[in-house]
Amino acid sequence: MPPSRPSRRPLIRSLAVTCLLQLASVVAQDPAPLPSQDSVTDYAPSTNVQCPDFSTTSLIRVFTPDNQTLHPQETAYINERASTVLPDAWQSWLGGNVDGHGYNLSMFQDNYPKIGMAIPGGGLRSALYGASCIGALDARNDSAKAAGTGGLLQVTSYLSGLSGGSWVTGSMFFNNWPLLNDMVLGNDENMEGWLLDIPLATPDGINLFSDENQAFFGSVLWSVMAKAEKGIDTSLTDPWSRMISYHFLNQTNRKNFFTNDSAHGAGQLWSNIPRIPAYQQRQTPFPIVVSDSRPVGSNLTTALDLESIVYEITPLELASYDPNLSAGMNLTYAGTHLTNGTAVNGSACVTGFDQAGFIMGSSASLFNQILDFASNTLSAFSKDDGAALLYMLGRQLREVRTRADDVANWPNPFTGIKSATFQDSGKDWLELIDGASNFENIPYAPLFVRARGIDTIVTIEGSADDNVNLWPNGSSLLTTALRQSKELRASHQQFPPIPQNPQAFIDAGVNARPTFFGCDPTQTPPEFPLVIYLPNAPPINGDDPVTKYASLVCT
Repeated sequence: MPPSRPSRRPLIRSLAVTCLLQLASVVAQDPAPLPSQDSVTDYAPSTNVQCPDFSTTSLIRVFTPDNQTLHPQETAYINERASTVLPDAWQSWLGGNVDGHGYNLSMFQDNYPKIGMAIPGGGLRSALYGASCIGALDARNDSAKAAGTGGLLQVTSYLSGLSGGSWVTGSMFFNNWPLLNDMVLGNDENMEGWLLDIPLATPDGINLFSDENQAFFGSVLWSVMAKAEKGIDTSLTDPWSRMISYHFLNQTNRKNFFTNDSAHGAGQLWSNIPRIPAYQQRQTPFPIVVSDSRPVGSNLTTALDLESIVYEITPLELASYDPNLSAGMNLTYAGTHLTNGTAVNGSACVTGFDQAGFIMGSSASLFNQILDFASNTLSAFSKDDGAALLYMLGRQLREVRTRADDVANWPNPFTGIKSATFQDSGKDWLELIDGASNFENIPYAPLFVRARGIDTIVTIEGSADDNVNLWPNGSSLLTTALRQSKELRASHQQFPPIPQNPQAFIDAGVNARPTFFGCDPTQTPPEFPLVIYLPNAPPINGDDPVTKYASLVCT
């Protein structure tokens, strides 16, 4: 008989805390070419595509919290990776007598912990912290390997990202799972890095009307106009998504930044992740991006309540495991208006809506809370970037039809589904916004879904909860624990015991050092997963911090 879930805990709990602090440099790797297209206008979806035969094929999965199911291809990926890749990965990391670990992995009979990893929001600051931590857990990083931390990434089954964390997630996949130093800083061969010295919205500096800025704005708007010309309503999230793509996808370099010699990631689709070589070889965790949803018609410009639906976007589907929806839509056909699972426009479907930058932009669409229409200002951005985005919106409004300007507009595939409980069942659109809009800045929700059965969740915590010092204080964990106890008891695992408020986090010092929550379950199997919490905090040796700056500014 394989050991029960509690026997998995010692293997994780016994890892040295000091190992989880190691952040080290990495070495080069060549990414294989990825599917791509040639023009910035490839941002436009394809419309009037022949739908599958709805008499034999459904684009919608509907389930209940009591009969929860995963997408069959997700299950297959996780199981294949567990049987063909993870045993060797565990053995390489902890097997034998590596630096005196001495784990006898045969005792686990291949019944290893199922691990998820979460990268929260916080713009560039969170993205950089997330990337550095992942690099420190990567077996391909010689320094991390020597420290004993390198290998945790290789045994991770799920990777979830939100807002800035989604930028890391998307960048890793669309660069074919590179080493982090190459991905962020580039190398001398074929990777330019994130080019973070170039501002997101004003790449040629503060003069909006310089030739280079105008060329950049024109290219971005050309993409958005191509989408609008297909009859798909756009918003400020669309140019924002294109700006993100220039930095985090794989087709932009310093030479072509202000030209249309490259598509700059247009046409690269989230649903094409299964075509990426590293994914095909089962070398990567299964990726999930989180986005919140504003109830359609509410026009809310404040934070959401805990009842609002939280969505996850995988390479396979747009889904929510919230009890009030519990359904998923085939991501390849996202952009298709469905009613009761059937295309509104007969047999005509939409494909190509799931442009990778738009997925990351949907998870980071915070404009409903920071766009002041009355004063025409954007908070949270620098003055220059805010001015550039508003300038783009003005041009966009003159050129194309928009819908709700301050959200990511998604045609609703769940119209008519769960009408008694689903907030937008009677609506034609979904209004997706930043995944932290309900104060859950860490993308925990997918990792606590009961059907996934995750044992250990590694939290790469780069939140800036403290407005003075910009460090985490546990607010996101507390919100998730509350939401799971009030709204998700039927669908998600419980959250492990944690300090009861932010001040208690600070007083206990757990916001400043790696901490393991949930080491002492009382049930078999455990009633909650083990949460490993790795907060961004001032260096313990007293050095000045290197990531204490505004979330959307890198200087």
